[in-house]
Amino acid sequence: MTVQHDVIIVGGGGAGLRAAIAVAETDPSLSVAVVSKVYPMRSHTVSAEGGAAGAIAADDSLDEHAYDTISGSDWLADQDAVEAFVREAPEELLRLEHWGCPWSREPDGTVAVRPFGGMRKERTWFAADKTGFHMLHTLFQTSLKFPPVTRYDEWFVSKLLVDEGRVAGVVAIELMSGRIETLLGRSVILATGGAGRVFPFTTNAAIKTGDGMALAYRAGVPLKDLEFVQYHPTGLPFTGILITEAARAEGGWLLNKDGYRYLQDYDLGQPTEQPVLRSMELGPRDRVSQAFVGEVEKGRAADSPYGPVTYLDLRHLGAKVIDTKLPFVRELCRKYEKIDPVTDLIPIRPVVHYSMGGVHTDIDGATPLPGLYAAGEVACVSINGANRLGSNSLPELLVFGARAGVAAARHAAQTEPLAGPAVEAQAADEHRRLAQDLLGRRDGTERLADIREQLQHTMEGSAGIYRDGSSLAKAAGALRELQERAGSATIDDPSRTFNTELTSALELSAMLDVAECVVHSALRREESRGAHQRTDFPARNDDKFLAHSVATRDPDGVPHVSYLPVTITRWPPGERIYGR
Repeated sequence: MTVQHDVIIVGGGGAGLRAAIAVAETDPSLSVAVVSKVYPMRSHTVSAEGGAAGAIAADDSLDEHAYDTISGSDWLADQDAVEAFVREAPEELLRLEHWGCPWSREPDGTVAVRPFGGMRKERTWFAADKTGFHMLHTLFQTSLKFPPVTRYDEWFVSKLLVDEGRVAGVVAIELMSGRIETLLGRSVILATGGAGRVFPFTTNAAIKTGDGMALAYRAGVPLKDLEFVQYHPTGLPFTGILITEAARAEGGWLLNKDGYRYLQDYDLGQPTEQPVLRSMELGPRDRVSQAFVGEVEKGRAADSPYGPVTYLDLRHLGAKVIDTKLPFVRELCRKYEKIDPVTDLIPIRPVVHYSMGGVHTDIDGATPLPGLYAAGEVACVSINGANRLGSNSLPELLVFGARAGVAAARHAAQTEPLAGPAVEAQAADEHRRLAQDLLGRRDGTERLADIREQLQHTMEGSAGIYRDGSSLAKAAGALRELQERAGSATIDDPSRTFNTELTSALELSAMLDVAECVVHSALRREESRGAHQRTDFPARNDDKFLAHSVATRDPDGVPHVSYLPVTITRWPPGERIYGR
């Protein structure tokens, strides 16, 4: 069956819903499809805790927010995109308030802001420590008032259709029934989030498997800066569940096994004239995570059943502050660690949190493939460069979700739909692959779970907080072997109804493609910058690598890595310093 829409949005989280609203407001005559593999309120945006950055305080400015973002990115962010982002972020956050987002307030009624890592000023808006939850609720409820928006909840998009050098739609499978449909569209927006699940320890939900990145990559669209994988310094050691940076913004301390605030022994980029003990817990995420490795190497981390840990100490904040500003942190600790942060230390370790890289787009979310757009974590504009500052990701969803929606709407209004024999043939091939090659594959020699586990083990061992050329080269060979083995993995379940094995097979294929791009991009970048730390090349090299890596798919399926220049407008590369 074939269904026609004007704009198809793949992903129902913050970026996807903001894009849908922007399309509907730009041109109410356009038909909009939101295709999500989960019910939108289960999208991963709901788990964001700490807040959303936007310059609003009297002592803050757009230029200061821009500088902090560019410096935090280790000068790999495109500065024109950053300037647009910081200008539009407060506007989007105010718009969200008008739509009903319950931002926390000061006693005088003004919007409350808190400090966040790498930010020199307090500019992070928050709704207690459930910011993403409230933002997603607000966007979802707002989207319901637009009749042109049709939702396809729990549908998995498996292929982008491309003809005459532009996107023509998608093929998707309904998870409940196994029904396969072709959705034709003049514009397609990818808003599927990141790919943290290629690593074993991650804050990311199980749905974050890099689907949108892989869709674009297979359609010939470059993936940019994928070697930059952010570790969040404070995850729970077994589950990987995030303990928000807001806990440190409110005054939490990081302690080693001896009860010592160990960050004072590491270079986090603070100016020497500032009291280190006051600001060190809010250093950039890459450097705080690297300090954890230093404590492990010095033997100052504590042992746990799940590897070495240090501790987050909130006890001195008291129950009133924790219950008012960090209630979700207390709930998570009680539920998953059986401890109470009012009286107990929280064991923590760095866990994979965010993909700085993604689908290569311009400032309006447009990819090099006409008609295809991307926004949110799946995309790389790039405002995050080599290291994203905490609380920049939520406003990024809003700013670039809106920009992509407007651009996609205008493109759709000016473009004729594609529905010729070539599109029909591609769709038929994908129908056949899903129905016969995958659902009919019950005589394979490999298990999906085994391949996935080996993939994650390979990535943790080679592309973690620290990397080197030898381990990355071995990982590239291991991933190529896993790609071949995945082609003969068995799917025992022949049913169509909620076939989780089929979903796992599709997700594993995406994870393998993204993992190969991460490893090949990391292998080529022979320097240390932000979240990419090469022990064999410990220095930043602006002469050779002040550039974006761009991975494209060779005819044999192997990533080919080239480079694009970084856009510099007003801030030449310099030393990373925060907290001035």
